[in-house]
Amino acid sequence: MLNHIRPAVVMIALFTGVLGVAYPLAVTGVAQAAFPGQANGSLMRDKAGQVVGSALVGQSFAQPGYLHPRPSAAGKGYDAAASSGSNLGPLNPDLIARVKAEADALRAETGKAVIPADAVTTSASGLDPHISPAYAELQVARIASARGVGEAQVREVIRQHEEGRTFGVLGQPRVNVLLTNMALDARFPRPAEG
Repeated sequence: MLNHIRPAVVMIALFTGVLGVAYPLAVTGVAQAAFPGQANGSLMRDKAGQVVGSALVGQSFAQPGYLHPRPSAAGKGYDAAASSGSNLGPLNPDLIARVKAEADALRAETGKAVIPADAVTTSASGLDPHISPAYAELQVARIASARGVGEAQVREVIRQHEEGRTFGVLGQPRVNVLLTNMALDARFPRPAEG
């Protein structure tokens, strides 16, 4: 029996050492050397060096001088510990009522009849850091008014942060909300708290 147990214990120890310790350390070391920003979560810092968020995780911006992200169903909103979609089907009356209320509020705010889908629907994770260029454009007038600058200036900052399709064919054009809001703060004074 000892002849069967000893090789099993040796194999467990060997594979634990190789696959549980050496391989993760090697991958982490390569990632830290080649892509330190991405390996550490793509954290974004303000001028004072304080972390303000990750370029990969959506967060709430409610002030009028900022791009607003798409709605979140993660926990109580943008909770990375509770990442998930709403799990409500397209015919669910609660989902229909929420989307209608948010679309009506945006129509009243902007005077536009057509509202981009990502302005009123959550992403699968509830933490999508991007919005569509159409949703960003819908917010230009509000941001410009809150910051006391021209719409063309706000539009220019947004366009500078518009990302195209990945590899030219995957996904849709998008705007990273956090990066754009940081650029707005850098270019124009931070809006009053409200």
